[in-house]
Amino acid sequence: MSKRVFITGGASGLGRALAIHCAQAGHRVCIGDLHVERGEETRQALTEHGATDAIFQTLDVRSEEELENVRELLEEQWGGVDVVVNNAGVAQAGKIDEVPLEDWEWVIDINLLGVVKGCKVFTPVFKRQKSGHFINIASMAGLLEGPDMSAYSVTKAGVVKLSEVLDMELAPHNVSISVVCPAFFPTNLAESFRTTTPGMEKSIQKAFARSPITCEQVAFEVFKTIDNPRFWVLPHRKERVLWWLKLYLPQSWYKRLLAALLRLFDRLYGRK
Repeated sequence: MSKRVFITGGASGLGRALAIHCAQAGHRVCIGDLHVERGEETRQALTEHGATDAIFQTLDVRSEEELENVRELLEEQWGGVDVVVNNAGVAQAGKIDEVPLEDWEWVIDINLLGVVKGCKVFTPVFKRQKSGHFINIASMAGLLEGPDMSAYSVTKAGVVKLSEVLDMELAPHNVSISVVCPAFFPTNLAESFRTTTPGMEKSIQKAFARSPITCEQVAFEVFKTIDNPRFWVLPHRKERVLWWLKLYLPQSWYKRLLAALLRLFDRLYGRK
């Protein structure tokens, strides 16, 4: 059955790949993004893949007003929306005593408050419809620890906790919640990457390049939840196993295991 899907950050990377999967499946697709040229190009690509009424709307997820404009547009043109994918995000890395508060505020405003605002704006639509599905893009950084990633990890952990709360809060209204926690995979996140740690950008690029799965594969895992909603979407097997170990091992054992894995990470993706 065709569904009405809205994706923030839908003009590139994971958002674009997911939008194309949706178009190919016959869903109606609206993407919101700051990048006008990419947005228009992606809208044309969606049309070529079968989304005859694909919509692109310029959007900064930091603006509740702009999100409300999208909601009004979709209610007017589509009569509502079935799936909202809060995907837009940025990356930041650095040590706690080196990262300026300006960077903390930037990453929180987009990664965490952008998702909060997306859920806040579209929840009334879902409640009126008595149905809906939020897909919130978090990260394994919200479940596991890594040095120099405090700001980014805090935002993604916040998205996980927000999703857990909404899963309970909105269940009586027949609203489903999914939270997606991928590890590294090739994407354009590095374009807006901020860091105060020398060599970190190069390490991140190496980690992206060595990912065992592609952006399209991650997008397909997310896409499958549209017809078959589930709460946890954890595409990377090794990191999924590490998370399970964190849940069940004594903390002292887990910390030793994590320290060994971080040493291995440094050898593989050393900041040189």
